Amino acid sequence: MSYTALYRKFRPNDFDDVKGQEPIITTLKNQIKSNRIGHAYLFCGTRGTGKTSVAKIFAKAVNCKGEQESAPCNECEMCNKLNNNASLNVIEIDAASNNGVDSIRKIVDEVKYSPTEGKYKVYIIDEVHMLSTSAFNALLKTLEEPPPYVIFILATTEVHKIPITVLSRCQRFDFKRITVEVIYNRLMELVSYEGIIADDKALKYIARMADGALRDALSLLDKCISYYLNEKLTYENVLKTLGTVDITIFSTLLRHIKEQDVDMCIQLIDKVESDGRELVQFSLEFIWYLRNVLLAQVSDNIEEMLEFSSEDLQYIKDDSKLFDKEIVMRYIRVFSDISVQIKYAPRKRVILEVGLIKLCRPEMENNLESLINRIQILEEKLEKGNFQTNKNESYESRKIEPELKEKKKKILLEAIPDDLKEVVKHWGRIKLEVGKIDPPLGIALHHAKISIIDKNKLLIISKTDFDYGVVKTKEHVEIIKSVITKQINKSIEITTKFIDIKNNEKDDYPDIEQVVNVPIEYID
Repeated sequence: MSYTALYRKFRPNDFDDVKGQEPIITTLKNQIKSNRIGHAYLFCGTRGTGKTSVAKIFAKAVNCKGEQESAPCNECEMCNKLNNNASLNVIEIDAASNNGVDSIRKIVDEVKYSPTEGKYKVYIIDEVHMLSTSAFNALLKTLEEPPPYVIFILATTEVHKIPITVLSRCQRFDFKRITVEVIYNRLMELVSYEGIIADDKALKYIARMADGALRDALSLLDKCISYYLNEKLTYENVLKTLGTVDITIFSTLLRHIKEQDVDMCIQLIDKVESDGRELVQFSLEFIWYLRNVLLAQVSDNIEEMLEFSSEDLQYIKDDSKLFDKEIVMRYIRVFSDISVQIKYAPRKRVILEVGLIKLCRPEMENNLESLINRIQILEEKLEKGNFQTNKNESYESRKIEPELKEKKKKILLEAIPDDLKEVVKHWGRIKLEVGKIDPPLGIALHHAKISIIDKNKLLIISKTDFDYGVVKTKEHVEIIKSVITKQINKSIEITTKFIDIKNNEKDDYPDIEQVVNVPIEYID
């Protein structure tokens, strides 16, 4: 016998099997019990919430010949025929592939004939919003005044596309998203029935990933079971199968962003991609993590709002203390834009890396949120004492060192050619103009140091491998040279270098911006 997917195998067969839609089930059962059955129903809601399943159960219940008053018995002849899709009383139509006026005219002609068996003919039109305008118009009159033995059940995921003339003729039932707890409990029942051993954390993660759709949860579970056949289903196995990452990865990424460490962010993305994770899903989940961090900042009852384990919740709480609310909102905005672009981008990783660079470099944006971000970074540098003298230095060395520095500075100043002095004096304007031509290059120059080499060459020293990769290209060097020529009317030779300060690589090159007495430059 061929295998049956879990979502089909465990499709609700009775009203009591339907999970998470209790108000709708109660209303329909009461209508059947009191014989107040409507002629047209509209079931709307997101995918996988039970619209079509409830429609089929309702069709069975109104035709059931058993003794139950408000639910199908699933034992009588009519129930058995409907369970086996052998009854002519229930006609299910997919409006996505039968959306023309001819399909509806066929229904209008058929409703004239009473059912051959049972009490009602039930027409279930799935994805009804796909019908054409002419098809809707053809349905209107029959939908308003059908024969007493006909019931229409229209199902849709996009109720806003249904004409108001159709909406006014139907009883509307809104199927809500199913909670994580309800989905998790259902998954526990099913794995127990199937004899599968699974971790609670794994099932809870699947329940969260289903996004309120029980059918999606069963499909995800089916996929994970198939991948790890005859093995225990663990949390790590689920992450690998679904191509997602653990919450610790998002926390680590957020801390790299806080430290403005572009290199570590890129390395983390490289690891995520090399592990086979889906970058589109990764960006969406990172937005969700940022959302949870924001909620932790503004709510006192975060435990009740977020359905996470205590361990994962602690990560969110800890990260919420690292940022201002405005900064987290900026991160969400930037990554929301990225998530839209990345879906259709041929090079998804590039789009993701650009988003991370934006988060690490708030000066790339000119808005209030990025300004707040930049201010926070400066405040943290001040708090860490980055501008204080080294405490391990002796009093004598601190006293003598300024004199030595001044002597070296004077000697070096005399050695710097006038052309390079002019470059230094206009360096602020040069960086600005370069940034207008190529923003990433302008940012890389902003973080670089300028020095002198071979007596007359301008040396641009990058402090990160990423910035160096931007500056060193032949095209970018030519841009810098052309801007310098425009500013000082002279051509300057340029060379580039990367000094890995993080790995304690020695930097013996003087910062000529500190040597040349640069006047304050007001840039419009």
